[in-house]
Amino acid sequence: MKSVTVGSATLDIIASVASDDIERMTLHNSTNSFLLLEPGRKVDADSVTTHVGGGAINAAVSMARLGFDVATLVKLGRDHNAEKILARLWEEGISTDLIRVSDDHATAISVMIASHDKNAAIFTHRGANGFLSEGDCDATAFDQTDLVYITNLSNDSANRFPGIVQKAKAAGAFVATNPGIRQLSRKTSPFLENLGHVDLFTCNLEEARALIPALVDKTGWERQTADREGDTGPVIEMEGFRLSVSDLCRRLHELGPGHIALTDGGHGAYLSVRGILHFQEAMKVEVVGTAGAGDAFASTLAACLVRGDAPDAAMKHAARNAASVIGHVDAQTGLLRARDLS
Repeated sequence: MKSVTVGSATLDIIASVASDDIERMTLHNSTNSFLLLEPGRKVDADSVTTHVGGGAINAAVSMARLGFDVATLVKLGRDHNAEKILARLWEEGISTDLIRVSDDHATAISVMIASHDKNAAIFTHRGANGFLSEGDCDATAFDQTDLVYITNLSNDSANRFPGIVQKAKAAGAFVATNPGIRQLSRKTSPFLENLGHVDLFTCNLEEARALIPALVDKTGWERQTADREGDTGPVIEMEGFRLSVSDLCRRLHELGPGHIALTDGGHGAYLSVRGILHFQEAMKVEVVGTAGAGDAFASTLAACLVRGDAPDAAMKHAARNAASVIGHVDAQTGLLRARDLS
């Protein structure tokens, strides 16, 4: 089967720091915690490594290892970091025919600091990722494609989302998207208005929370509780609105997607298929790094659904791949091949 991934490509620099070597502050009245860096002081790291990453690249590697014929549509600069990304794609057998190149912007790069709970703090320079043009996303890119998977689109590239999903759907592809919090919070209206061209929408509960005010504004729903009979899953609250997972999924289904997936980290994940809710527990694993776990889950889920797996089986495979990724510091080493998922 053929797939195209669209979104970001980065070079990731990951510094793993022992918990004793960097302070963490947690607020008593919040779930947030912060790593504290002292100006002018060097911090010893257990390791500093460089890896190829980015949502579209991670998804492409995931699908290639599952046996898909994959091409990725990303924008790179003309620099050494781009050469490293291209080399990684060739190594995984991923087509570079849809790679776009910018003469004005550098390839994106991220610096991650992983310590304590290993949920890395990330400094990112988005570079060329933010400058996909309409011409970069020509409809021919999606010809004879079974699956088009759109990851986070940043800055001006987020304006390409409507055209991408419309062209992909017109080409007859199964369209899946896993946007980031910036796209959902800053480009909310065009995102919601084009969900009718999407078959699978995946996000985490924090990202779902950011959607609630716009959903309410768009549809005129009244403020309500999530205590109605039949509602299941945790309650998501934002600006006075309380929706259960199943209620949120029902409302998103009304905008078009037949499949809605919501992830909740170590608490598991939910998949609503036209109103029927499925739950998958998170698999237990020693956490080495959380980078790429969401990409692994969402891309595996999309690939398994497209190849015909039942929802429960697709969710189990997605959870297993995400758990494998969490066992490694980077986003790709742990990605499993099809034979290993079974």
